[in-house]
Order: sequence, then structure tokens, then C-alpha cells
Amino acid sequence: MLRDPFLDEEFNPDLMWFIGVFSVYDREETLGAELEVYDPNNKEDRVELIRKRGLNLNYLSYRHKFVLVEYLANKLNDENYDFQRLFDIDEDEAASWPRGEWYELENPREFLQDVYVLAQEVWKDDLHKASLEDQSTW
Repeated sequence: MLRDPFLDEEFNPDLMWFIGVFSVYDREETLGAELEVYDPNNKEDRVELIRKRGLNLNYLSYRHKFVLVEYLANKLNDENYDFQRLFDIDEDEAASWPRGEWYELENPREFLQDVYVLAQEVWKDDLHKASLEDQSTW
């Protein structure tokens, strides 16, 4: 069983692994200032953000990355999956986005589609390595 990298429990893939890294809660002056210059609705900005932050998950093993990309692929294939809800933050949550555009993305599915495409490129070696293994033994 694949274990969570931070908790002593089974790893459950979640798309927040990809976008939670953009939360600036309690880091508005540091990370917030860095990220607020980017527009997540602009393709070039979005690609830079995803490459720089969204896929810079060095604490995940190649197996975790493989599972996350497979999970994302399944969600992207589900025409009814509500990607906007990933960006909705309840006022009771300890999270916030860098700019107003993050709360109402023009196309949240496209944002995650870009994550998927870039993950295939950036994590190519890790994904290939994991694909050669028997995932049932994890």
C-alpha cells in the first residue's frame, strides 16, 4: 500500500496536491507577493506557475506522482467533474489565493489540463519508472 508522505496512512490522491501549493494563507507578504504578479487565466503565466510551483513537489516519490497523474487523468475524462469547486475556499478554511482571479477562474478544467500536460513532460522519467512496476505491490 502506498503511504502518504506526511502521515502514517494510505495515500489518497487528491487534486489539491497540484493547486494547494498556490495558497498564500498567512504568507501574503512572501508567497502572495511573488504570485500576485501572475494571472492564472493567462496561458503563459499559468504554464510558468505550474512549472515553478505546481509540479515542484520534490517530497513526493515517483510512485506518488504516477498515482496523482493517473487520478488527474480520470478526473479530466469525467465530463461532469466540477473543477471550479477545487478553487472555492470556504471562509472557515485556512487558505486563500493570491489574487481574485483564482477564486473564479475562466476555465478551471483548462488549468488542470495544463497541469496534466506539463506533468507528463516534467515528470516524464518518474512516470515511466512507475509505469514499469506492478502497482498492486505498492
